[in-house]
Amino acid sequence: MVSDADLQGLDAQIVALAAKVQSLQQSCRHMEAELKDLTSALTTPEMQKEIQDLKKECAGYRERLKNIKAATNHVTPEEKEQVHRERQKYCREWRKRKRMATELSDAILEGYPKSKKQFFEEVGIETDEDYNVKLPDP
Repeated sequence: MVSDADLQGLDAQIVALAAKVQSLQQSCRHMEAELKDLTSALTTPEMQKEIQDLKKECAGYRERLKNIKAATNHVTPEEKEQVHRERQKYCREWRKRKRMATELSDAILEGYPKSKKQFFEEVGIETDEDYNVKLPDP
């Protein structure tokens, strides 16, 4: 026979030991996480090699930038203006052809019994709107 006082003492001891076990388990998890971080980190020689590689890469970029800045074949204002004029010309043609195609499809659709969408699917017409393409501003 064990007295109630002894049982309560043993219960208190069980609670204290359970709390200690929980605390130790939490500490163990923290240490395992720290160990994982440390093992996944680069070692000093690996880090030094990485730094050297990055310095070489940086030097290559600096050399490339120096060559670009020293280049004498930049776009002249005349070439820029020519490209701008060509862009305007092609945009005008795009608008003109789009308007003609729209007028032609509207004329066909006047006598067509189905919807415009069904007509385009049957014929295989793809519109700018299907691909979210917008005409550039002039």
